[in-house]
Amino acid sequence: MKIHILGICGTFMGGIALLARAMGHEVSGSDANVYPPMSRQLEAAGIRLSEGYAPAHLKPAPDCVVVGNALSRGNPAVEYMLDAGLPYTSGPQWLAEHVLQKRWVLAVAGTHGKTSTASLLAWILEDAGLNPGFLIGGVPLNFGVSARLGSDPFFVVEADEYDTAFFDKRSKFVHYRPRTLILNNLEFDHADIFDDLAMIQRQFHHLVRTVPGSGLIIAPEADQALHEVLEMGCWTRVERFSPDARSEWHPAQINPDGSGFDLICHGKRAGRVEWDLNGRHNIANALAALAAARHVGVTPTIALEGLASFKSVRRRMELRGEVNSIRVYDDFAHHPTAIETTLAGLRARVGEARIIAVLELRSNTMRMGVHAEQLAASLWAADCVMVYTPPELPLDAERVFADLGERVQLHASVADIVAAIGVEAQPGDHLLVMSNGGFENIHQRLLDRLAASASVEG
Repeated sequence: MKIHILGICGTFMGGIALLARAMGHEVSGSDANVYPPMSRQLEAAGIRLSEGYAPAHLKPAPDCVVVGNALSRGNPAVEYMLDAGLPYTSGPQWLAEHVLQKRWVLAVAGTHGKTSTASLLAWILEDAGLNPGFLIGGVPLNFGVSARLGSDPFFVVEADEYDTAFFDKRSKFVHYRPRTLILNNLEFDHADIFDDLAMIQRQFHHLVRTVPGSGLIIAPEADQALHEVLEMGCWTRVERFSPDARSEWHPAQINPDGSGFDLICHGKRAGRVEWDLNGRHNIANALAALAAARHVGVTPTIALEGLASFKSVRRRMELRGEVNSIRVYDDFAHHPTAIETTLAGLRARVGEARIIAVLELRSNTMRMGVHAEQLAASLWAADCVMVYTPPELPLDAERVFADLGERVQLHASVADIVAAIGVEAQPGDHLLVMSNGGFENIHQRLLDRLAASASVEG
């Protein structure tokens, strides 16, 4: 079958392309921005990429067009596809029909931690010898790819609540029909498509309705929004986890930075892990993954061995480089809760060393100012904060960050941020860059500037 994917360089759609190619299909795709690292993964798999959305990319006609949710009416390729009567479907629907049928699906949903938890779970199963398939919205460093078919029966999928396509406004995750479901947490997000938290809760309950009675739902002990979701109706056994309180899955004897803990499973100590991650949010992610792995037969003792060898995920507190004892990290945080927990984890690890936080307000929700009242407080653990505030940013950044006082700097260009950090950074500092986009390659530009400064000083 010849498949053409519109929006192929997004992490999810790129994963669909890799899975389709592994199944023997002839795959091509187009995107407004064909860029690495996804473009390299796709080209290495023998997938032909085209820049832009010209109708010519759909000639000769493919057997099926898979449409990403970033595409909308008015797009030249979409309009041609509809006018020509080409067969089309969404990425989630294609995944459900061609990959997930007859497989034991382990889905990871929630506002935060989906990518990390799904990566943890896939690696635990892999380390236990189960060879799972997976589709994850990031690149787990243990695997080096964001998607693979694996072998029957297990498939791990990051279950996103964002809408499916321009012709299917349901959340992506309602297509997956998991047998094991992790609900990590739930807060208001995606203000561009949801009016309020209740709308998101309704979508989460649609997901809960698809889990069989013989399955398992894994949920946090103290998340009120998720409690309300399950109170709408639940027909599946629920196990609870908590990094802070007693529950069926909780830690004990936690290292101050979260880099080690004992696992307590159903009242009994199952073992201890020392690992490369830090922060209580990552402990919560690990607890959920451990519970899901146990549901498919991996004992906690074996699962802890997988945790110990887990290498994290690209763009999740990823160390991009070190120059003159100044470390530069890349993190995907783009919501006040994620920003706060990421900074708390780094602070616990580095103690009193200086942290310079660099933030891009890139997501639609952040740009709309939905979380404006929480932003300053979420950055409190940083010693210095630099915020990218281009002229087109539709919020009053001076007002939003006023509570940070002299600790905050607002910069209208990435070049200005790089120059300011070149002056500000000192040996021993930790530079934490937070954005859910490419941020104009700021990480490498910072490393280059720091190297140049070190060379001059030397």
